[in-house]
Amino acid sequence: MNVLRTPDERFANLPNFPWAPHYLTIQDDDGTDIRIHYVDEGPRDAEPILLMHGNPTWAYLYRKMIPGLLATGRRVIAVDLVGCGRSDKPAAKDDYTLARHYDWMGKWLTAMDLRHITLFCQDWGGTIGLYLVAEHPDRFDRVVAANTGLPIGEGESDFMKMWVGMMNAATAFPWPMLDQGMENKLSEAERAAYLAPFPSPDYEWGLISFPLLIAVQPDNPGVPLNKAAWEKLQRFEKPFLTLFGELDPVAKGWEVRAQASIPGAQGQKHQIIPGAGHFIQEDAADELVAAVTAFLSVS
Repeated sequence: MNVLRTPDERFANLPNFPWAPHYLTIQDDDGTDIRIHYVDEGPRDAEPILLMHGNPTWAYLYRKMIPGLLATGRRVIAVDLVGCGRSDKPAAKDDYTLARHYDWMGKWLTAMDLRHITLFCQDWGGTIGLYLVAEHPDRFDRVVAANTGLPIGEGESDFMKMWVGMMNAATAFPWPMLDQGMENKLSEAERAAYLAPFPSPDYEWGLISFPLLIAVQPDNPGVPLNKAAWEKLQRFEKPFLTLFGELDPVAKGWEVRAQASIPGAQGQKHQIIPGAGHFIQEDAADELVAAVTAFLSVS
C-alpha cells in the first residue's frame, strides 16, 4: 500500500489551534506502517475524553471545545482518522474499506491503552467510535454520540442517495459541502485550516471513499460488521448520551433508535440543539461542552 503524508509546513499558524501534534504508528495487516496523529492535552494520569471527528474534517473541528473540556481537569485527546488531518493517507481509493478503518483505529486504541474513556463522537467518528465501544466496552465509561449512527443496511435517505452517487464518480472532494454542514460560517483562515491536510486531490481518496462505505444499502460489505456491533451496543449499560443538531440532514432520527435500544441511554438528558447543523462542534461548542461536563458526573 502506498501512503502519503502531508508536509508539516501545511499546518503552520493554524488559527486557534495551538496544540502540539502527537503520533503513533500502527501496522496494516499487509505490513504497511500507518502513522496516526492525535492532540493530547491535560494530565496524562487523568481519565481521558476522546474526541473523534467525521468526514471531511479532522481534529481542528474540536478547537472550540478542547479548552472547555480541559477545564474539567481531564486528559483530552482528539484523534485524526486515517486518511484525514495529520494522519497518513493511503493513496488509492480501494485502500479504504470499513473493515480497515475499524482495524486501524482499534489498533490505535489498544496501543494507546486508554481506559475509563468518555467518548465524544460525530459523523464517521461516531460510526467508527461506536464500533470501538462495541468491541472494547471495558475501555469506555460513557459515550456521547452527536450527529452520527451505526447503519445496518436498512436503506438510504434521499440525501444519502445523492451523496453516495456524487462521491462514487468523484475524483476530488467537493469542499463546498463542508460549508453547507454548518450554520456558523468559517473565516477564510479557518476554511484553509480544514483544507490544509490535502495539498492536492491525490491526498483526498479517504474523504472520497467514506460515503461509499456507509452501510445503508442491504448489500454493503459493512453491514455484517455493523449488525454485530449493534447487537453488542444493545447490551451497553454504561451512560450513553445523544446530542444532535436540529438542522442535521445526515443522521437525523438515529438518536431515537439509540435512546430506545441502548440500555445506558435510558434516563439521560438527551438534547436536540436548536440551530445546529451537521458539524455541531462549529455551531454549538459551548452547549456541547456544558452537556459533556455535566455528563462526566454520571455513572
